[in-house]
Amino acid sequence: MTAESTAAQGKDPGRYVVSRTIPAAPQQVFALLADPARHHETEPTDWVRGSLEEDPAPLTEVGQVFGIEMFHVNTPGRYDMHNRVIAFERDRTIAWEPGQYGPDGELGTGGWTWRYDLAPAGGQGDGSSATEVTLIYDWSAVPDPLREEFGLPPFPPSFLEESLAALERAVTAE
Repeated sequence: MTAESTAAQGKDPGRYVVSRTIPAAPQQVFALLADPARHHETEPTDWVRGSLEEDPAPLTEVGQVFGIEMFHVNTPGRYDMHNRVIAFERDRTIAWEPGQYGPDGELGTGGWTWRYDLAPAGGQGDGSSATEVTLIYDWSAVPDPLREEFGLPPFPPSFLEESLAALERAVTAE
């Protein structure tokens, strides 16, 4: 496993970048990431809960919005987030920007994004597949007043490392 936090190294104070080789094919990893019903399996705590839809369809394109039930002790507890897909290349890249619907029915986002980039990494010499997964949490577009209000980033780079470990457990348990 390789882990790099560009923010911790002072290269870019607005994002974390962490990578891990997962012993599964890119198709398997991507299928899990594109399934809103399984997003809670990629999170190392219980912050991400279930999908807001009873039977959510897999993500298939840029512009789709999927809802997730969230919980955090530093907020009023349970809350909903709606994530708009901003990058989608099957088996290679998926990214979204979290937001919430306002009283006008418009989805407002705060400027932070989650992105997963996948690349075949070969196998263990036994014919198995592996995937290099790079997870990027980017808050560089968040205005300073919002950064302060939300305390961005809300976690250290190790949270992303733990997220990739959770993703690996979920994919390899299939």
